[in-house]
Amino acid sequence: MAKACSAGRMERCTCDEAPDLENREAWQWGGCGDNLKYSNKFVKEFLGRKPNKDLRARVDFHNNLVGMKVIKAGVETTCKCHGVSGSCTVRTCWRQLSPFHEIGKQLKQKYETSLKVGSTTNEATGEGDISPPKKSTPGHSDQLPRTTDLVYIDDSPSFCMLSRYSPGTSGRKCYKDKNCDSICCGRGHNTQSRVVTRPCQCQVRWCCYVECKQCTQREEVYTCKD
Repeated sequence: MAKACSAGRMERCTCDEAPDLENREAWQWGGCGDNLKYSNKFVKEFLGRKPNKDLRARVDFHNNLVGMKVIKAGVETTCKCHGVSGSCTVRTCWRQLSPFHEIGKQLKQKYETSLKVGSTTNEATGEGDISPPKKSTPGHSDQLPRTTDLVYIDDSPSFCMLSRYSPGTSGRKCYKDKNCDSICCGRGHNTQSRVVTRPCQCQVRWCCYVECKQCTQREEVYTCKD
């Protein structure tokens, strides 16, 4: 949304309007900065400013704030020089968000180190608070989540084995030396050799069809073990 504002694709917002860069006497505010101020306000109103007493709602609210902090931390100042022969006597500067894939990479790292949480009741206010789970399990931390930590309530199901969540990966095709280890969840894979016939050496003939030869070759197929 912030980038859509600066790109002129939104009717209700334009560029960032906060010229608070350092060395302002040597810089001129210009370009078109991504309007994080407007988008941040809109998202907070859209998602709700305060969580209710439901634990899942509080967890979602917490994670939404973490996401917005990651985006805000990725704001960078971009400048363009002006002057004789690019002397940079005057610079035009604006704020830009990090590329989308960089934000996704950071959130993925936080996802990998996310903390499992439960709920406790604040005796003073009677409201629920996010806390470490009551029953500690191996691999789970007892520390309180920080405002920069992603949190979750339930452990993810295993998608490696047959369950109501997943058909599992038994018999699934994979590619050796590329993804068999991860797709097969460490169970190993079977190798089968087969002869296949495919269209090859295709040419467009006037008018108007494609003429192909049939080529036969042997290939190996890799599938996950049970």
